[in-house]
Amino acid sequence: MTTPCRHRCGFAGNPSTYYEVMEPLTPNGQPPVLMVTGGVHSGACYQVTPDGRPGWADDFLRRGHTVALADWPGVGRSGHIPPGELSGQTIVDGLAAVIEEIGGRAVVLTHSIGGAFGWKLVEQHPDAIAAVIGVAPASPGNMGAELGHLVRDEGNRKVVAMPSGEAVLDLDRTLSFPPEFHRAKLVGSSTRFPLEDVDTYFRSLQGISGRIVFERTNIGGGQLRIEDASGFAGKRILVVTGTEDIDHPREQDGAVVDWLNAAGARAELCYLGDRGITGNGHMMMLERNSSDIAGILIDWLETALPA
Repeated sequence: MTTPCRHRCGFAGNPSTYYEVMEPLTPNGQPPVLMVTGGVHSGACYQVTPDGRPGWADDFLRRGHTVALADWPGVGRSGHIPPGELSGQTIVDGLAAVIEEIGGRAVVLTHSIGGAFGWKLVEQHPDAIAAVIGVAPASPGNMGAELGHLVRDEGNRKVVAMPSGEAVLDLDRTLSFPPEFHRAKLVGSSTRFPLEDVDTYFRSLQGISGRIVFERTNIGGGQLRIEDASGFAGKRILVVTGTEDIDHPREQDGAVVDWLNAAGARAELCYLGDRGITGNGHMMMLERNSSDIAGILIDWLETALPA
C-alpha cells in the first residue's frame, strides 16, 4: 500500500472470517467497498500485483474510498475449517458478518466464484448491499450452465467429466491444482499478465475445498441459487469482462446481466473490448493495466452512487 490510510483488522462471525479495513485520511462519504476474492486467493490479491505494484485496494483508497478485504472462512488468515464443513453459504454468512462489522452497508466487489456469493448476499441481505461490481462473476446456479457431468457419485467423492478431462473431487479434502491448470485458467491467453513473475504468483495460491469446487460445477444446480429475487429491484450492478478470459466470453456474462435486469436490477455489462482495452484475462486486478481498469470501476461507482 502506498496511499496513507487508517488501518484496522479483526475477525467476524462463527466460523471466523478475517477482514481488514483501510480508510483514507479524507474519505469521500460513500459506503466501504468490500473486495471478495475468487477461489485459491486470499485478500492479498487486491493489495499487490505479482510484479510488485500497488493493487486495486490502493487505487480505490487514492480516490477516497474506504476498502475492506476478507479471506473466506477456512482460507488464509481466517483459520482452518474442515473442508467438508465448508460451503458457499458458510462463506456468504462470513461475508455478511464482515459487512455488519464495518458499518452494516457496503459496495461488494466480487471476482469469479466470489460472484455467486455476491448474488446470494443481495438476496439474503438486500439492505446491506449498496451496489455490486462483478468481475468475471460466477452466475447464480439457477441460470448458469453445468460445467461438466457426473460420471460416478461415491457419496463425498464425485467423479466429474469436465471439458479439461475427468476429475475426482473429494468433498472432504482441500484440493490443490498444478501450475498447468493455473496457467490455463488464471493466465490463459492474456497479453497483460506479468509473465516474468508468474511462478511467484503461483506459489502464493491457496488450496480450495473440494465441496466448493463441486458447487462451482453447478452439476444438478449445486451452485448457490437465487430463490427470491426481490432484493435485486433497483440494485446498481456492473459486470466486467476481459477479452481473453476463456471461461467468461462476452455472451456468457451478458446473459448474467440480462438475468439480473429481468430480476429488476439496474445491471450493465462492461466488456473491456468495447472500450478499446484488449488482452485482459481472468485476473485483471493483477495485470499490467490493473490501475486503468480500477479507474473504470471507480468512475462507474461514483456515478451510480454519488456521494
